[in-house]
Amino acid sequence: ISRMYDREVLEAAGIDGRSSVPFLDVAEVRERLLRVPLIASASVRKLYPNEVVITQVEREPAALWQKDGEINVIAADGTVIDSMRDDRYASLPLVVGENANTHLGDYLALISAAGPLAERVRAGTYVSGRRWTLKLDGIDIRLPETGAAEALARLARLDREKGLLAKDIIAVDLRMADRVVVRLTEEAAAA
Repeated sequence: ISRMYDREVLEAAGIDGRSSVPFLDVAEVRERLLRVPLIASASVRKLYPNEVVITQVEREPAALWQKDGEINVIAADGTVIDSMRDDRYASLPLVVGENANTHLGDYLALISAAGPLAERVRAGTYVSGRRWTLKLDGIDIRLPETGAAEALARLARLDREKGLLAKDIIAVDLRMADRVVVRLTEEAAAA
């Protein structure tokens, strides 16, 4: 147990001071434990005359998922394991949008492919169930549905050679393979 308290485990298992070891149904207790999102696997054994041994593996927090204004902590498989109640998970990557939790692996692969830009990525929004838009220090990076890693490599090259992301811009659209579309801030556009 690393994130749950003993009493939470016993409560989830339905075990209290009145529970009887001989009449305890270990299969039922295991099923009850597996209904807790934080628990990935569990085993329950009876040790006669008066002990019950519960072994469980908890899911590891992998990211934060924001949907409909609520932020939840999710595991690598996209399972919601807790709600965001304090700053203890603030350093985890943030994904936003419908079904973004189930595509977390794709997002994390994009971040690792981003090279030097990876440390600047603040969040990823899963758009229309097809593609990602990354948020970098206030700049939106719109990625294509296919070839997103290649588009990020192209952006990193443009930033390294031309200093693209240091300019006064609010969005970079990489959805077309043959061009890069940049949206300026209102002040830069007026100038």
